[in-house]
This record gives sequence, structure tokens and C-alpha cells, in this order.
Amino acid sequence: MTQIDHHADSIGPEVAGSRIFKFIAFLYGIAAYLVFFVTILYAIGFVMGLVVPKTIDTGTDTPAAEAVIVNLLLMTLFAVQHSVMARQRFKAWWTQFVPKPVERSTYVLFASLSLLLLFWQWRPMPTVIWDVENPDLAVTLVTLSFAGWVLVFTSSYMINHFELFGLHQVTNHLVGKEAAPTRFKTPMLYNFVRHPIYLGFIIAFWAAPVMTAGHLLFAAVTTIYIFVGIALEEHDLVELFGDEYRQYKQRVSMLIPWRRSV
Repeated sequence: MTQIDHHADSIGPEVAGSRIFKFIAFLYGIAAYLVFFVTILYAIGFVMGLVVPKTIDTGTDTPAAEAVIVNLLLMTLFAVQHSVMARQRFKAWWTQFVPKPVERSTYVLFASLSLLLLFWQWRPMPTVIWDVENPDLAVTLVTLSFAGWVLVFTSSYMINHFELFGLHQVTNHLVGKEAAPTRFKTPMLYNFVRHPIYLGFIIAFWAAPVMTAGHLLFAAVTTIYIFVGIALEEHDLVELFGDEYRQYKQRVSMLIPWRRSV
């Protein structure tokens, strides 16, 4: 989730020249994207307690200690997968086995599957931490949570949504389009905060009229992971763009709009 305009590299000529492989890679990219799209829609319902059959506050009753351990393990699995597979060193090793045009799609697919596992195995912790009884305030919080999800989606489109989730790479590979040089860009919201996608997630997770212990655990741990993820991501960005990104960090705040970085 970054403002890198990053196009997939080409693979070896013996593979790149295969029309069958290109078409299979394209179908694979579409399938991975569809799994992601279903997963993110389910995530909205899971967190907000809407429509989906299993939400953050429903499921089999479990002893509190077991629920905490299982939930932490599920979130740790996602965090490790999401962070490790995003690192450049891992990609350099991983693409010895996974063709580069489908590397991003594979990353997206694995992330989606780990989230689906989390939704499936999540243990509810129903103790209520807060319950907003004022209906106007409750509606405001629900609206704010929706706004967070909207921010996630709109921010992804500002930096090329389809590239971020692998479709751009497999489409370019299918038509034989050369990869463009990697470049740094800061469109629209990225001139106010460096990580509007992460900001959207934080808003979506915390703006809840009813906050249970399970929801609080989820929001707290994912927020911690977001800050760890930002640190890892920005380390990679500094290595990639050098002073250009360092100056951007000085000019634009991390998550709070219109507040200058220190």
C-alpha cells in the first residue's frame, strides 16, 4: 500500500514468449483479484457487523484466554505473511519460483486467504467496552467507519488500484507491453498524508458505536501492525527513492492531515 508506480518486470524469454502461459497468468491474476475483492467486501461486513454470516462479534463461545490466543495467532499469521512477502529481499528469492508477472497476484491471493482464515476461525469476545446510546452519535460513528472504507478504496485508485492488486502486471504481460521505469508519485490525498490507505483502515476499525473486547483487540493489534508496516515500507521507499522520499517525509505527515512531520 504505497505510492510507488511499480510495474512488473519481464520474465525469461522462453516463458515470456509462451502465449499459453501469458493467458494462464492473466486468468490467474483475475482470479486472485476476485478473491481479494470478495475478501475486502467480507472484511467490511465482518468489522461492522453487517450482512455477512460471521462477524467479529459472532461465532462459537470460547473461554476468554483461548479466544485471545487464537485471535492473536490469526492476526500474527496475516501480519507476518503480509510484511515478509512485501519485502524486496523476499521478492528476489520468491521470483526464482514464481514468475514475476504473477508475483503481485500471488501476494494478493495469499493475503486474501490468510484474511479469510482469520474471519473463519475468529473467536468472538463479546464483553462490551463501550456502547454509544445516543442515536445521532451512533449513526455518526457508523458513517465515519464507512468513510474509512471509502478512503481505503479511493486512495488505492489514486496510485493505480489495478497495479496494487496485480491486474496491471498480468495484463501488460498478456499484451507484451514493456515495464515502465519505477517512479515516485504523490497524487491528491498523498499530498496531505503519506499513507491514506492505512488512515482509512484505522478509521474504519475504530469508529464503532458498540466496541466489544474482540473488536477492540482486532482494532488495537491491526493498528500496531499498521505502524510496524509503515516503518518497514518507508525503509524500502527510502532505499528505492533516496532523498526524494526523505524530502517527502519532511513535507507531508504520516497519517494526520495538514500536520507537519517532525
